[in-house]
Amino acid sequence: MGKNLIQQARGRGGPTYRSPSFRFAGEISHHPFTNPTETITGTIAELLKCPGHSAPLMRVLYADGICTLQSAPEGVRVGEQVAIGPGADIKPGNTLTLSYIPEGTLIYNIENQPGDGGRFCRAGGTFARVISRTDKNVTILLPSKKQKILLANCRATVGIIAGAGREEKPLLRAGSAYWKHRAKNKLYPRIAGNAQNAVDHPFGKGRSHKKGRPTIAPANAPPGANVGKLRPRRTGFKR
Repeated sequence: MGKNLIQQARGRGGPTYRSPSFRFAGEISHHPFTNPTETITGTIAELLKCPGHSAPLMRVLYADGICTLQSAPEGVRVGEQVAIGPGADIKPGNTLTLSYIPEGTLIYNIENQPGDGGRFCRAGGTFARVISRTDKNVTILLPSKKQKILLANCRATVGIIAGAGREEKPLLRAGSAYWKHRAKNKLYPRIAGNAQNAVDHPFGKGRSHKKGRPTIAPANAPPGANVGKLRPRRTGFKR
């Protein structure tokens, strides 16, 4: 009896492959969108580490009683004051709309639409840069070197997210890589299809050193065999 491919099993969303969000500290977000002309100050209550995020987090308690969880930038400490609004200074941890951030400033946790809480540059050690702006739009340079044009009233936090250099530390052994992926329930290790058993993958046959199976999926292939080159226009080297 055949089995589902592992990518099919993961796509069902069962408990085996579900992200363990109950172990996470919470969702990262800016202060809820309020009066755009008002500036609110807050205090960093604590710095914490969450297995669901690659950077340290900070819990900020604002003067209006709202507590938010945000990515911590480099150089902040517990008890430090941060602010959100047009009157905030350009310093790490403060959040402003892009229209108030000078060109050349490093920013992170940038909103794609005003009020969505932040969508870009949220991983540890990442940052974007404001390169130009007009009355309605602001152009930023993302870590991928791609330029993106956003509305001027989208918010972003000044600074660089802490946790840079995490990828420079060698894992040294497979067990370290296993627990790194296990914390977020990511798939590890990734195994080639022809190295699997015949019941686990259409390419699997117990003889991974023999590559005699064509990898072109037919047009009427069922979901369990819809793997490989999906109806390619051509294969092989171009002559």
